[in-house]
Amino acid sequence: MASRLRTSVQTAFSLCIMLLLSRAVLFAAEAGPSADELMQRGRAAAQQGALEEALVAWKEAAHLYDQAGQTKGHIQALSQAAHAARTLGHLNQAFLQQELALQLARKFGDPKWLALTLAELGKTYVTSHQYDTASDYLSQAAVIAQTEHFPALSAALQNDLGIVRALQGLLPEALAAFQHSTTGAQAEDLHVLAIHAHVNAARVSIQLEQFDATTTALTEAGKILFAAPASHDKVDGLINLALGYRDLASAQPDSYARSLTQSAVLLQEAATMAMEIGHARLASYAYGHLGHLYEGERRLDEALQLTRRAVFTAQSARAPESLYRWQWQSGRLLASLGKLDDALAAYQEAATTLQPIRTEVTFAAQTSLESSARSIRSLYFELADLLLQRAALMEDDSEAEPYLKAARDAIEAFKAAELRDYFRDDCVDQMQARLTKLDTVSSSTAVIYPIIFNDRTELLVSFPNGLKRRAVPVTASALTAEIRRFRRMLEKRTTREYLPHAQQLYDWLLRPLADDLRRLKVDTLVFVPDGPLRTIPMSALHDGDRFLIAQYAVAMTPGLALTDPHPIDRAKVHLLSSGLTQAVQGFPPLPHVADEIDSIHALFKGERLLDHNFLMPRLEGELKNGRYSILHIATHGQFATDVNQSFLLTFDARLTMTQLEQLVGLFRYRQDPLELLTLSACQTGIGDDRAALGLAGIAVKAGAKSALATLWFINDEASSELVAEFYRQLHDSSVSKARALQIAQLKLLSDRLYEHPAYWSAFLLLNNWL
Repeated sequence: MASRLRTSVQTAFSLCIMLLLSRAVLFAAEAGPSADELMQRGRAAAQQGALEEALVAWKEAAHLYDQAGQTKGHIQALSQAAHAARTLGHLNQAFLQQELALQLARKFGDPKWLALTLAELGKTYVTSHQYDTASDYLSQAAVIAQTEHFPALSAALQNDLGIVRALQGLLPEALAAFQHSTTGAQAEDLHVLAIHAHVNAARVSIQLEQFDATTTALTEAGKILFAAPASHDKVDGLINLALGYRDLASAQPDSYARSLTQSAVLLQEAATMAMEIGHARLASYAYGHLGHLYEGERRLDEALQLTRRAVFTAQSARAPESLYRWQWQSGRLLASLGKLDDALAAYQEAATTLQPIRTEVTFAAQTSLESSARSIRSLYFELADLLLQRAALMEDDSEAEPYLKAARDAIEAFKAAELRDYFRDDCVDQMQARLTKLDTVSSSTAVIYPIIFNDRTELLVSFPNGLKRRAVPVTASALTAEIRRFRRMLEKRTTREYLPHAQQLYDWLLRPLADDLRRLKVDTLVFVPDGPLRTIPMSALHDGDRFLIAQYAVAMTPGLALTDPHPIDRAKVHLLSSGLTQAVQGFPPLPHVADEIDSIHALFKGERLLDHNFLMPRLEGELKNGRYSILHIATHGQFATDVNQSFLLTFDARLTMTQLEQLVGLFRYRQDPLELLTLSACQTGIGDDRAALGLAGIAVKAGAKSALATLWFINDEASSELVAEFYRQLHDSSVSKARALQIAQLKLLSDRLYEHPAYWSAFLLLNNWL
């Protein structure tokens, strides 16, 4: 009886334990992976190139570490997540994560983690082109590493500082930093770092024309490599060293043959070793770079054979960041061999491969010192060039049109990417979600799409009866020089020196289209400008008798797929106007702004924020709580090459482009979007194509359908008169925004005080012109 009782108790106990264990397993399954498991999952995903997956895992790990109060793990997870976000081009997200990691590191009190987080934040600033700030953070990290005796970290930071100095153009300082890095790396047996620092030193020495120092640095890197066993790191080092010798060959004719041969030998060794150790991704780089050397020597068949091996190994490694380069190279080689259709297929494959990883590739290139890294722009423009060549072989216009559209689409893809890179976020993708075929909107509108090639300029024009092509025999350099002269002369209000340049540009860009425009009764021209064309007002081009604005309403858009072409609903207009009349923050007063705002409010109902009421918190409150369709900002604004230096002046602060997007971007998620953003006192620098790109994309950035803005600062009174007339015309529902601006500009042109185009042509209507 006792025995049966003990057996029953044991059985019951065992069942209880099993039940508890099963519940524990079920709870663990429901609870999901631990923070440590998520960190490992993120590392595994990153090694496979799945950075989005890695980012999600590391963010989840950071959350779990935070809940558990594990500060060190939290810092590490945030830093890893920030690194992934930075690589993916999500810079705002990377900054937020890295700033939080830095706050935690300061509280944590561990100097090594503080140095590491400072360094990672510095690298994020490098990616966003803020080199001075990046240098500050990296220098702080370097001081901690040196003071606390972290020699390995110190050596790595010297290499990072060298890269920043080189990007700043401080070449002697960069060289010194790389040399410090090599010394420290070799003392700590950090062979990979030593090789990279030596090759970086060699590249800077080439720019300084210190070729003996270049040879010494490359030789030292070679000694380290030759002593190392076969490995992933050795293959990577061989490729890096080979590219250093290639750069030396290009820079120093005396050593060309010797350096090029050395580069080829190293790449062949790297390819063989990579295949032996089973690393197809690195093998693809070795074969591809070797093919590029043969391409440079015009040994095209051998180059193509090597490049095809690079494509095959990149495909087998599932390495798109390598694959697109060699598909592109295949296209170039096939084009050089006269195989046009095969070349087109290769280029299109390269563009398709690049599309999902374009952001990562762009941001990686921005922090690279590799001298021959080809701009992504070249891929799209070379593809467009081949498509236009193919179109020229067609006998019938209807057969040529698909190739013309494909060429335009290739440039359009680049324009969207270019704007995305300038603003460094996905505002472009959000705008493209509202895609409409812009060239099918109006029967009286022609969309002019100039494409500037090195040897010629192409005009793709969407007429009401179809897409046409006009080739103009003017080179990129000649066109750019004429544009720069026109812009300089245009701002000189006391002379007519601009006129010959206005006429020359008209002859190149408009005269080839003039007969068709008249025959088809076009009244509105929408330009999608490329490069330097963004820096000038098309309305001021001149046919010898009159300005273009006297014949056509004119608008501009940064891209066909970035315009939402629906007219403004005048019945629903609600206006928020803001501006400065007083001198603040070192900028001069704008006394006529008050009259400008009064005249607008006489036409449209709404609210106004003037001078001391034009404060950042007040503006934020109005935009969050109000239902405005027009935002009018009459204040000083500046657009710079670097988006971080672009701003609009408020009474108490400077409104950055990121802040503007955060405020105005709220309208994207409302039923009634922001119809019009007006900036009536902006300026961009002469010859600053990137600043003009920022101005052109301001509506996209702000989530507005249209923007009215100025290329340069003009007379305050003239600006107020033009803006007031624009709004008076806009009040009429039968008048498009482009026509309203045309009438306002013609009014100033007819006034003897303001007839010079410096006064009226600076105003651009951007994006939606209806």
